[in-house]
Amino acid sequence: MLLLNKLRLVPSQIVTVTVLLTLLLFIPQILLNWQAYYNFNSITKHEFQLQRLSDEITYLDEVLTMSARMNAATGNFIWEERYRKFEPQLDIAIKESIKLAPQVYENENAQKIDAANQRLVAIEYQSFELVRNNQKEIAQLLLFNSEYEKQKQIYADGVAKRKRNISLQLQQKVDDYYKRLFWAILESIISLVMLIPAWLLVLHLLQQYLKAKKFAQAALEETNYRLEMQVAERTAKLKHKNIQLQQTLQELQHAQVQLIQTEKMSSLGQLVAGVAHEINNPVNFIYGNVMHVKEYSQQLLTLINLYQQQNFNYNSEITSLINKIDLEFILDDMPKVLSSMTVGTERIREIVLTLRNFSRLDEAEMKPVDIHEGIDSALLILQYRLKEKHKQQEIAIIKDYGDLPLVECYAGGLNQVFMNIFSNAIDALYEWEAECFKGNAKKHLSSIIVHTEVTNEECVIISIKDNGPGMTEEVKTRLFDPFFTTKPVGKGTGLGLSISYQIIVEKHKGKIQCISAPGKGTEFLIEIPINQTR
Repeated sequence: MLLLNKLRLVPSQIVTVTVLLTLLLFIPQILLNWQAYYNFNSITKHEFQLQRLSDEITYLDEVLTMSARMNAATGNFIWEERYRKFEPQLDIAIKESIKLAPQVYENENAQKIDAANQRLVAIEYQSFELVRNNQKEIAQLLLFNSEYEKQKQIYADGVAKRKRNISLQLQQKVDDYYKRLFWAILESIISLVMLIPAWLLVLHLLQQYLKAKKFAQAALEETNYRLEMQVAERTAKLKHKNIQLQQTLQELQHAQVQLIQTEKMSSLGQLVAGVAHEINNPVNFIYGNVMHVKEYSQQLLTLINLYQQQNFNYNSEITSLINKIDLEFILDDMPKVLSSMTVGTERIREIVLTLRNFSRLDEAEMKPVDIHEGIDSALLILQYRLKEKHKQQEIAIIKDYGDLPLVECYAGGLNQVFMNIFSNAIDALYEWEAECFKGNAKKHLSSIIVHTEVTNEECVIISIKDNGPGMTEEVKTRLFDPFFTTKPVGKGTGLGLSISYQIIVEKHKGKIQCISAPGKGTEFLIEIPINQTR
């Protein structure tokens, strides 16, 4: 530190000088080590391979000699084939050895080895020729005479000497590698001794820097913690306010939708009630007078019969009029016409009564109501959609009504629920029928089954089931969500089943459940108490 104060160097300058010194000392060491590694790799790659080739040459030469002598001893040509097989391998090994160490094969000793090898090959080829001419004994004498043994010895001594030279060269290069490695290690140790004080100084500076950084980091973390706590507190407040706003918005949206739908249904109820009232008055006049007309016409017909019995055919004018108006047909058809008028007026009165029953949409109080009347009212209003039309067959309505008591409920609300469910079922059935028609599938007989029963003497269950296409599990999970619809744009608002859920669950404290699967139709189960608890 005293030296540091005298030199007046800042910590960054000391670190820079130390790093530069380290690089200057270690870069030569890296180059030296790389050169030593390269030389050792050369030894491994060439010298050891050359030694391996020398061993392989010695082995193959012995194999060739043995093959030639066995061929001469047995006269079996398989040994000559074995000789011909290994001879190219020996030539390849010699060529690779010459390529790796050409200087070894250029001295006088190499020339003697090569001459001896050529003489041996010539003698062995000559023995093969003698064997092929059935002269095995001469071939054996040729391969075991002194000349062959002399050349064999010259070749073996030369190969052994060459192998020793290669081993000496290899050992010398390995020794050189160890010397260079020793000096490299020694220089590395000296460099480390020089660098240790500098790096200790750098380490001391780093410790001071880390200590100061630690204090700064602690102060920064404390500040961050305070800021995070303030942000978390404000975020929690904002989140709470946001949740309250979302809940309020949803409640307003639901209230708006319910208000609009209630107003629409109230207007519809008033319209239906007004139309039913206006139709009901003239229909009552007609219905009340039809009975009198029927009675009067019967009296007139009786009077005409009496006149006919008195034989008034003498009056030609009367006779002509009787024939002209076809009195017999009138006498026969008039009771039928009057009877038909009576049935028609009764049908109109029934429709008006149904409309008046359905128009109870704006009633604010619960009253005991016949559930079956509400179901029949909804089906009657939808009758025009159930009948057969162009490319659409009639939808069969199967009623399986149980013995239900009067149920305390909002009659108009339940009528609205029935209307929504029946409308959706009709849409699904027509859509399913259209898909079957496009695919040329078997004709589909559409039907809606309505079943009612009492359960536990406290609740009534209304089941409305169609045999349409059904729905997936994903659609079922969102079925009662507001504004969710699977219909095309402009054909559905996504409010019908959402409002139905509110009417059944919230207003009547009941349950509504959908049972459906693709291709297996859809069933809605509605359960409401017979008497509402207050």
